[in-house]
Amino acid sequence: MAEKWIYWLKEVGQEDNNVVGKKCANLGELTKAGFHVPPGFALGVEAYSRFMKETEATDLLLKFLDTFHADPNNVADTLKYEEASNAMRALVESVKMPPDMEKTIKEYYAEMCRIAGCENIYVATRSAGPMSHPGQYETYLNVSGADDVAFNVVRVWSSTFNTRSVIARARLNLPLHYDPIGVAVLTMVDAKAAGVMFTVNPVNGDESKVAIEGSFGYGEAVVSGNVTPDRYLVDKITLEIDEKVISDKGSEFIYNPGTKEMEYIDLPPDQRKRQCLEDKEVLELTRLAKKIEAHFGCPQDVEWSISGSLPFPESIFLVQARPESVWGKKKKESVLGKKSGMELLFERATTPIKLKI
Repeated sequence: MAEKWIYWLKEVGQEDNNVVGKKCANLGELTKAGFHVPPGFALGVEAYSRFMKETEATDLLLKFLDTFHADPNNVADTLKYEEASNAMRALVESVKMPPDMEKTIKEYYAEMCRIAGCENIYVATRSAGPMSHPGQYETYLNVSGADDVAFNVVRVWSSTFNTRSVIARARLNLPLHYDPIGVAVLTMVDAKAAGVMFTVNPVNGDESKVAIEGSFGYGEAVVSGNVTPDRYLVDKITLEIDEKVISDKGSEFIYNPGTKEMEYIDLPPDQRKRQCLEDKEVLELTRLAKKIEAHFGCPQDVEWSISGSLPFPESIFLVQARPESVWGKKKKESVLGKKSGMELLFERATTPIKLKI
């Protein structure tokens, strides 16, 4: 019997990290626990394996790598790896996935459209590695239509051959042509505001506070650091907003239907310093943060998004949760902590190198 490779989010949980990747597993865990998560499905690492092994993708990559020699002791030539990465990604993206896989993904997408009561809904295709490496692979937003969903799944798989990842595998003397990940296909939220929150104050480790950062538009603006977000510090016990810093946010990250691209658009002067969240939204996010922390049993780093079309509080969606690491890294309790030796090695391997010119 063929191994299962596709799952509705409600079918997976924390125990499935190695099956679907941590992002998908955590989204499934939140969904099963009753939190408000956009509808979606997960492609497991087995889907990546099938694609690489049942198509010409692996043969094409191995043929290319016959002409490319990686030296684990010398990965300083980043231009060489960037050129190799571009070639490898182009090869992977030129390959169509096995017909039965494409058919199944399109059927799952059609069911998401049926649930939403709308044809060709917008989704995000998000990478989900079995190990924790936020930002290692790529995400594509506002993907619409069955053909584009299938193609963007392949694009996420091809991101395992981005420059950073190829260099990391070369440093560790790992195979360059294979690095299985999961993919989350998640309904897009029409975000009027989005951001992150920590169930511990990341500045000083105060576990009695929730720290919230947000901006207008989609959350990538906050996560990437491209926009200075509004910041809120809320007391978990009294649910009082202790601190509120409203920033000059400058721009918002939104979808441009004309170009079909995500773009940073300058905010009008009267909007730049306007609070992106109502106080009631700040307090509801805090209540959710407390529940999420209680469910997972440790401080969490949570990504959230607020719909511009749904009524409060149904408008608030959770789009990611993972163990908080900013403060945890400052605590010198254990060298390894909860990370495996391979995770620590890979973390070191993916640290950008500094070139002396």
